Amino acid sequence: MSTSTLSVVIVSYNTRDMTLRCLRTLSRELEGLSAEIFVVDNASNDGSVEAIKSEFPDVKLLVNERNKGFGAANNQALRLARGEFFLLLNSDAFPRPQAIERLLESASAHPRAAVVAPRLLNGDESLQLSCYRFPSPLKSVWENCLLAAALPDHPVFGDFRNWAHDKEREVDFVIGACWLVRREAAEEVGLFDEEFFLYGEETDWAKRFWAAGWSVLFTPAAEVVHLGGGSGQTQADRVFNEFQRAQERFMCKHYGRRGLMVYRVTTIFGACLRMVLFLVAALCRVRQRRHYWRQIGQWKRILLWSLGKRGPGLQETA
Repeated sequence: MSTSTLSVVIVSYNTRDMTLRCLRTLSRELEGLSAEIFVVDNASNDGSVEAIKSEFPDVKLLVNERNKGFGAANNQALRLARGEFFLLLNSDAFPRPQAIERLLESASAHPRAAVVAPRLLNGDESLQLSCYRFPSPLKSVWENCLLAAALPDHPVFGDFRNWAHDKEREVDFVIGACWLVRREAAEEVGLFDEEFFLYGEETDWAKRFWAAGWSVLFTPAAEVVHLGGGSGQTQADRVFNEFQRAQERFMCKHYGRRGLMVYRVTTIFGACLRMVLFLVAALCRVRQRRHYWRQIGQWKRILLWSLGKRGPGLQETA
């Protein structure tokens, strides 16, 4: 069987126009590279499948009858992929010129990097923060005591918040909008944990890579525009629930029931503390009152979730 240098995998869920735009961008950026492209459609009902077949007949299109989730859909393509490297790309992510080549160059220069990720830009080309430290029970303590907010430049508490993302460096994990993954590393640690339906799967994978002696590398040499939230724009409540589920699953998987309990208790404390502070701010700053009330509402949802009052997620309704 012949092999490709690169296997690109895109998961699509009701993002027809963005997926087509992504594929058009790839058509330009993959010129001269040995590559294959997979699109896994998670039961879209917006005509995505027909549009992709019509405009990109050479794309390897996998069509699911139900929404299997992000990690499981990626795994479908990864099991068929032949590339030395896998490029996992969100349907709302668009590589800028030479970004893919530069990711491959960085991967070649760092043979123990399981993942190489680019500098992400918002739609207006401003910086999008993408690098983070792993969640942990201890991290949840200092975040919910507001140490991270009070000391944003601290090397531990700051969590890359004030970093300009302008230097190549190893990080705990990066958000999964665009990952170049080394096949060798993926074969060693396994693919995505499919128990994560949406969110958390890339954090878990990165932690497993680090545990096996690999690294995660950020490089500003490659830039990708990431719009964010493409598949979840019409399902905000369900996406919120899936995010909270993912956080708790990660904590339980890597830190056990005690770690999960610490996370829940500190989240309850942090939500209550923030609600009180935002209430005081709303009373003192009339012009920004609407903003503070929105913040109070968001933290109320997180508080109720942590207390066990939970709504349906995408898994139950897909």
